Amino acid sequence: MRAYTRQLPTGITMIGEGCGRVIESKSSDFPVGTVIMGRYGWCTHTVLDTKSKDPMNVIRKAPADYPKDLPQSLLLGAVGMPGMTALLGLTKLCEPKEGETVFVNGAAGAVGSIVGQIAKIKGCRAVGSAGSDAKVAWLKELGFDAAFNYKTVSSLDAALKEAAPNGIDCYFDNVGADFSSTVLNHMNLFGRMAICGSISTYNDKEPAKGPYPFVTILFKQMTVTGFIVTRWLNEWPKGMDQMVQWIKEGKIKYREHVTEGFENMPKAFIGMLAGENTGKAVVKL
Repeated sequence: MRAYTRQLPTGITMIGEGCGRVIESKSSDFPVGTVIMGRYGWCTHTVLDTKSKDPMNVIRKAPADYPKDLPQSLLLGAVGMPGMTALLGLTKLCEPKEGETVFVNGAAGAVGSIVGQIAKIKGCRAVGSAGSDAKVAWLKELGFDAAFNYKTVSSLDAALKEAAPNGIDCYFDNVGADFSSTVLNHMNLFGRMAICGSISTYNDKEPAKGPYPFVTILFKQMTVTGFIVTRWLNEWPKGMDQMVQWIKEGKIKYREHVTEGFENMPKAFIGMLAGENTGKAVVKL
C-alpha cells in the first residue's frame, strides 16, 4: 500500500477494494441488490458515482451467473483482482509453454498460489517459495512440483538450483530486490519475467541498492515487464468466467484468511504484510 499511498494526501480514506451489495440506487445500471466490486477504500458504506470516468476506479458487477455455492469473497480473490493478476500477468507477459519451468515467489499468497496452479494447467513445472513450512506444505497440496521456505534455506541460490535444475523460463516476481537479483542468475535464455510487486522494499526509507541486473538481462536476452493488471480491464469478464470454470472443475483451489469486524482491518492489514495469511486476506464486515 505504501507504494501507492505515498503519492496521496494525508487524511484520506485508506485505499482498498471492497465487495458489497447495493442498498439504494438512482442508477438503472446498478439496481438495489446488485453485487459490485470497487476501490472505495476502508469503509462500511459508500456512495459511488456511476458516471465517473476514472479508469483506476471502475465499478464492476459480479457476473450474472456467479455460482451461488461459491463465496462472494472470491470476487476479491481468485475470481477478482488477484485472480486476474495471476491469469493475465502470467499468460500475457510470461507466455508459459508446455514443459517450461515457472517460478513464483510469494507463492502462498492470493496471487502466487493461483500463478502456480495456472502454470500446471498449462503443462509447466511449477516452483514456488514461501515464508513458512506450513505454506510450503500447502503449495505441494496445490500441485507445485517444488517449493521451499526461503526463510530457512541456507542458500537461496542452492535452493533454486535444486528446485529448478533445468533453469527458469518464466519468473513471476512479487518480492523484488536481492531476491530477484539471485533468481535472474537462474533464468534461461529468452526467459520472461513479469514484475507484479516488490514487497521486500515497500518499507524501505531509502531506495534499495543491489547488483545491477542489466548485463544479465542483456546476455540472457530476457523480456522483463512490470505491470498493473488494470491495463487489461476489458478482459476481466472473460478471465473471471475462466477462473470460475477452473474452480468448479477442481483445477484451481483457494484459501482465504478471513478476519471478522471492521475494527480489525488495521490488524488484518499489518498481518498480511507480515505474511500471516495463506491465500487471500479479507475482512468480513
